Amino acid sequence: MPRLVDAEIDTSALLRAVVRPECGAAILFVGTTRQFTDGYETASLDYEAYHDMALAEMARLEQEACDRFEIAQCLIEHRLGNVPIGETSVAVAVSSPHRKAAFAAAEWVMDQLKARVPIWKKDRSPTGERWVPNSKPENESDKLNAR
Repeated sequence: MPRLVDAEIDTSALLRAVVRPECGAAILFVGTTRQFTDGYETASLDYEAYHDMALAEMARLEQEACDRFEIAQCLIEHRLGNVPIGETSVAVAVSSPHRKAAFAAAEWVMDQLKARVPIWKKDRSPTGERWVPNSKPENESDKLNAR
């Protein structure tokens, strides 16, 4: 079951939640706020979401990953609000009998999450702030029609 949280993500608990006796692989992808992107300095990131739609789409992604790859479980957690440098913004935990499927599933989930889930990111820098391209709808009403 996916989660949107307003505090730090407990990555250890998320990884423990997917461990299964029949699985030889349990992996955790953690996306963190980095300081520089293409020469642009970041102080922190702010995330917003269309909450109900984001959770529904994240649940679909978890299920699709299980259907598409040979994995036992997939869990997605995304943080909302302000996320300082070095802290976790998103985590994907996957368990599988074998590592290749787990790694492939986690990568696929992250790609799909960015493309399909209505979560938007604002980059705060020492010189101002900007919505990350392709992350924010043109206006607030577009949130309902996003992705």
